[in-house]
Amino acid sequence: MTRPALLIIDMINTFEFEGGASLLRPAETAARRIAGLRRHWHAAGAPVVYVNDNFMRWQADFRELVAVCSHEGMPGARIARLLQPGPDDYFVLKPKHSAFMSSPLDVLLAKLGTRELVLTGMAADSCIAATAQDAHLREFKVRVPRDCVAAISDAL
Repeated sequence: MTRPALLIIDMINTFEFEGGASLLRPAETAARRIAGLRRHWHAAGAPVVYVNDNFMRWQADFRELVAVCSHEGMPGARIARLLQPGPDDYFVLKPKHSAFMSSPLDVLLAKLGTRELVLTGMAADSCIAATAQDAHLREFKVRVPRDCVAAISDAL
């Protein structure tokens, strides 16, 4: 029996995109819930994987993105600081909506030996949905805690 992996999707973010201002408040609410879930994952020794958009910064790595997003005055700074990755956490950069598309996530999950994913983050109607679909196609067991995802509107 393998432990599920917690995926934190696109929460390290500048929020400098169309609709970003509308997404910020629901993302802050979800971030507090994700932080609690992440504490449980860490306590259990289970894998936490940050999967993040690269914002088309093709020469930046994940640590640079965390630093940019955490910078004072950046709209997503509070979230980036709250969800600051720990030394044992994993990270994957993705160029598109799904965490699987053109990323090394498949390889990482195989090395971790997990077949179950808990998806958290944003946006529920795009990146979370695309990742859930791709995970299902790869025969992962997928769970998405409703209070750990954000979208521009409650309906989405």
